[in-house]
Amino acid sequence: MNGRLRCQILFSFFGIILFALPPDAKAADFDAWLKEFSVEATAKGISADTVKNALTGITPIPRVIELDRRQPEFTLTFSDYMKRVVTVTRIKKARVRYDKHKVLLDRVSKRYGVQPRFIVALWGIETDFGRLTGGFDVIPALATLAHDGRRSAFFRAQLLNALTIVDQGHIAADKMKGSWAGAMGQVQFMPSSFLNFAVDFDGNGRKNLWTSQEDVFGSAANYLAKSGWNGSETWGRKVTLPTPFDVSLINYKKVTKPLKEWDALGVRRNDGSRLPDVEIKGSLVQPKDGQGPSFLIYGNYRAILKWNRSHFFALAVGHLADAIIHR
Repeated sequence: MNGRLRCQILFSFFGIILFALPPDAKAADFDAWLKEFSVEATAKGISADTVKNALTGITPIPRVIELDRRQPEFTLTFSDYMKRVVTVTRIKKARVRYDKHKVLLDRVSKRYGVQPRFIVALWGIETDFGRLTGGFDVIPALATLAHDGRRSAFFRAQLLNALTIVDQGHIAADKMKGSWAGAMGQVQFMPSSFLNFAVDFDGNGRKNLWTSQEDVFGSAANYLAKSGWNGSETWGRKVTLPTPFDVSLINYKKVTKPLKEWDALGVRRNDGSRLPDVEIKGSLVQPKDGQGPSFLIYGNYRAILKWNRSHFFALAVGHLADAIIHR
């Protein structure tokens, strides 16, 4: 019997034992874990009142485990993904909101050096402009995942961060809503990202990513700014490659060249014209393992990847941001 099969059998065996436990036994196991976690949270400086108010009476959420186990494989092509995410309807919504919030967006942009269209694009793709922020209670959801064995260390740390946010007075525990995995608010920050990047842009003493448009925009811009954003550059552009072309150069992690060098190699804008004569360095990306269209990406694209490591996501943000101003 090979090792992989043996592990699968053992996992199935212990999984059967776990799910065969009677409800009382499962509850007792979670309660014991929660007591131990509460001691740790208090020891790490979270007030006893916050720990008690946030954790007393919570129970595991079976739906959270179900969603964690049944995440679908990502099989969409880049074209299909773009058709679903950067739709005509979303572009129209983005333009309306860009115009509606222009004064606020300009203030945010002036402080953080991030162009307003990128803030709106991220907002639109993450939650459809605040419409789909998640309906799970974040602390019970994170406790469920922290107690579960699959990624317990990561979610334990996120749960501690969530309690810290409550303890700092930014939001009450029962008002902290988000996705099943703990991403919160209109820009879907995990608790760790909240602590690192959320800002009180409206100046009321709280960082509110749920209902304060000022804090939502300011926090998104601060995230990008701290991730290396350059407000004088765009994200990149679609390009065509000459035939033949050295495919080893399509490696954004290892190959970066000034635009004039890419131009000399025959890389052209999508319409066939020469690349801009500007002092910018870029790298080539093909979003689906060497298949599909080619893009010459700049430093700001890398900042978007720090927000979400998916090329599909980063390219969608770039395309939606461009569509907002190219009317």
